[in-house]
Amino acid sequence: MAVPSAASGDSLDWKDLSAKEIYTRVTTNVSSGSIVLFHNAALHTPEALADIIEYLQSNGYEIVPVSELILSGDYTIDHTGRQIGA
Repeated sequence: MAVPSAASGDSLDWKDLSAKEIYTRVTTNVSSGSIVLFHNAALHTPEALADIIEYLQSNGYEIVPVSELILSGDYTIDHTGRQIGA
């Protein structure tokens, strides 16, 4: 099971970055288990999303609900924010 990466991060789209800047930030920081945060009122997110999704899918990533990444039951959280199964 993939474990969320604490460094997955924020697209920083809320800072009104350009679509290209959002794309670059997300695609250079993504890794297996990443949770990427986007904001619904960000100015350039809609124009960046299609290219981000295409990049992710063409590089073998699968877009899933967060609920599939979060461990349930017994776990601990390490110093980076990762869940570690008991």
